[in-house]
Amino acid sequence: MLGPFEMPGSVSWGVVGLLLLAAWVVRALEWVWWRPRRLDRVLRDQGIKGTHYRFLYGDVEDVDRVSKEARSKPMPLTHCIVPRVLPFHHQLINDHGKISFMWFGSYPRVILNDPELVREVLSGKFGHFEKPKVNPLARLLVTGVLSYEGEKWAKHRRIINPAFHLEKLKCMSPTFYTCCDELIKRWDMHIRLQGSCELDVWPEFQGLTGDVISRTAFGSSFKEGRRIFQLLEEQAELGIQVIQNIYIPGYRFVPTKTNKRMKEIHREIWALLSRMIEHRERSMRKEGATDDDLLRLLMESNFRYSQEQGGSKNTGMTKDDVIEECKLFYFAGHETTSVLLTWTIVVLGMHPSWQARAREEVLQIFGKNKPDFDGLSQLKIATMILYEVLRLYPPLSAVVRETYKKMKLGDFSFPPGVQLYLPILLIHHDPAFWGEDASEFNPERFASGVSKASKIQGAFLPFGWGPRICVGQSFAMMEAKMALAIILQNFSFEPSPSYAHAPYTVVTIHPQYGAQMILHRL
Repeated sequence: MLGPFEMPGSVSWGVVGLLLLAAWVVRALEWVWWRPRRLDRVLRDQGIKGTHYRFLYGDVEDVDRVSKEARSKPMPLTHCIVPRVLPFHHQLINDHGKISFMWFGSYPRVILNDPELVREVLSGKFGHFEKPKVNPLARLLVTGVLSYEGEKWAKHRRIINPAFHLEKLKCMSPTFYTCCDELIKRWDMHIRLQGSCELDVWPEFQGLTGDVISRTAFGSSFKEGRRIFQLLEEQAELGIQVIQNIYIPGYRFVPTKTNKRMKEIHREIWALLSRMIEHRERSMRKEGATDDDLLRLLMESNFRYSQEQGGSKNTGMTKDDVIEECKLFYFAGHETTSVLLTWTIVVLGMHPSWQARAREEVLQIFGKNKPDFDGLSQLKIATMILYEVLRLYPPLSAVVRETYKKMKLGDFSFPPGVQLYLPILLIHHDPAFWGEDASEFNPERFASGVSKASKIQGAFLPFGWGPRICVGQSFAMMEAKMALAIILQNFSFEPSPSYAHAPYTVVTIHPQYGAQMILHRL
């Protein structure tokens, strides 16, 4: 017989189930309704204007629709690319001001079109502006030091830095030249009969930078690394789709076509890189090994770090960590430089007077001789041109951070759960920071260096800012200078009549329909 407070087992479990369901409903409502409304009030009370929250999806569907409309046709042959690359954010700022907000799902995303606030977020001063949580599937593309926070980031950065020391890069310049020379010979084969030809330079530069990073990072040729590049390119296309969608916890376990393919790609890349690392470990154990590529430098630095920390294997990078850094070498080292070179050739094709000035400088320093490391550092005009291209066509159009506790930023106070959108492209094209010719190609603005190029110091952010500034920026700039110098020694070029100007974002800013140029042998 039951006591006064006892209930049948089935009823007890039913009550527990109802309580758990009620708790889940409360948490769900907090996530998709109560919290967004509280955050909306906090932002508006500070005078920040923006769109109105819409249940669960926010502005995601509108961003997707407007972006598809912008990409539906090419744009005029100008550098005013913001309305095409970031159409929703461009309109948001026009409607609500430079500091305004939209909704990424149930999270308010504040646009900070202010270089001083952006630098404060990126400075690492507080350590509480971290990268927002994303769908774990998106991490299958690349993580490494780019994605880590706190102590793990500090450890990886310390281990990686020696591999990109200027003296190490100087040793790699002959490899840069070899890869570029092979590119020139290949272009010569296209031109040989007619003296000129039409060529899509976008895949050509993807091949060049892939070859460079394969040889300098792993000692292998592009042919050996081609499979990894193909897989990373496919993973990037899938990853951008995932990032642009609302993250639903547990959805990555649903066996959709995209989910399964991303996991397959991850496993294949991991296996390929794992074999490379194991081969390098065996090579390093042999006496007289002379490999001086980034992988060896990374592994040696990792070993030294472990010894400094007491010799335990667990103090340095694990094999999985090294694989993730290798993926980052491959993706970042290949992607950013290929887009920089592509837009540089397109822009110089549009501005033949600057192309002529750059060629005159290259011939004055090198003549027809092989460009060397010391000579590349003397290329003032070429450097100004590359900086101006990075301003107009930065590899990343924006980065995002998130508050994890109440944070003061300028005149604003942001509670936990607010995403901060740092619009590099918008800042680079803003007349308030660069003058009325902000969307025009004018390398002269960099004649006195980066610090004096803009009206407000720190408005030039192609490689980020602060302690997390891109560790590979010197590598990318030296590679770009080498390629540009050799091309200018051998060819003149202009956009083909078939070229359609259509920058758009696939992680970095790509030419949607390629970059067809007419090359003339000098």
